[in-house]
Amino acid sequence: MGKASRDKRDIYYRKAKEEGWRARSAFKLLQIDEEFNIFDGVKRVVDLCAAPGSWSQVLSRKLYLPAKSSSDSKDGDVPLIVAIDLQPMAPIEGVIQVQGDITNARTAEIVIRHFDGCKADLVVCDGAPDVTGLHDMDEFVQSQLILAGLTIVTHVLKEGGKFIAKIFRGKDTSLLYCQLKLFFPLVTFAKPKSSRNSSIEAFAVCENYSPPDGFNPKDLHRLLEKVGSPSGADDLDCSSGWLEGPNKVYIPFLACGDLSGYDSDRSYPLPKDAQGTYRSLDPVQPPIAPPYKRALEMKKASSQGITELEKLSLES
Repeated sequence: MGKASRDKRDIYYRKAKEEGWRARSAFKLLQIDEEFNIFDGVKRVVDLCAAPGSWSQVLSRKLYLPAKSSSDSKDGDVPLIVAIDLQPMAPIEGVIQVQGDITNARTAEIVIRHFDGCKADLVVCDGAPDVTGLHDMDEFVQSQLILAGLTIVTHVLKEGGKFIAKIFRGKDTSLLYCQLKLFFPLVTFAKPKSSRNSSIEAFAVCENYSPPDGFNPKDLHRLLEKVGSPSGADDLDCSSGWLEGPNKVYIPFLACGDLSGYDSDRSYPLPKDAQGTYRSLDPVQPPIAPPYKRALEMKKASSQGITELEKLSLES
């Protein structure tokens, strides 16, 4: 699909380039903030699975840059933003980059050091696995990614803090909801206007972090499994099957963003200049070290090798 064609079919993709965002996902975080005011009073924030950096851009523009430009602010008053990803990403003003694994306790220690021993007010995560198109499989893998994120959240988030994470809705959504409720009294699943209706994507907005009394982060997985096996039987798989029927859980679900605004599933006409032509913009910041880079290099080398063989056969 050409750039102009995608610009027409995806209004948020086009708007992201026009407004300088690295990805259309920036609008999702902005629309979540419109509804939940997640940036209110935030001084320290962690962006998990941050690359290519659109959510870190939002954090920089909404938190760091306004504080930096304020005449009343001092160096110690400027919000601290730490972005974590296995992949490197191009620099963003006011964002400290940590290239590391969110499941590793050492990564949490690095974050705390950057916060001078303090904990975060907010943790956000827009990470997702490479989807297969098999919804049950994608939902399961995504839920495991969220729980991996929860591992670092229990180390770096202060009590009363907030956690925002991408989810995939499916048959085990109730289980994930109950697992998050162990640590957050208020959990809402939100669907930003910029998220396509055709997508199973939504976002868990978890507020007022309150770990159980006497909670030890080493006990996290045991607690999470207990939610899925309330009888305590060791031979039962952790599942949401028991959350049906009389135990059915009703999950708060909220659409957010301007509901009269752009429709992410609709095509819009392209704006044209005085000559009646449309000029598509390049992406703001292509990935600097994407995981598929090696595959592209191998494919290119392979195609060049085939070309050389064909040339030799023609010459002979």
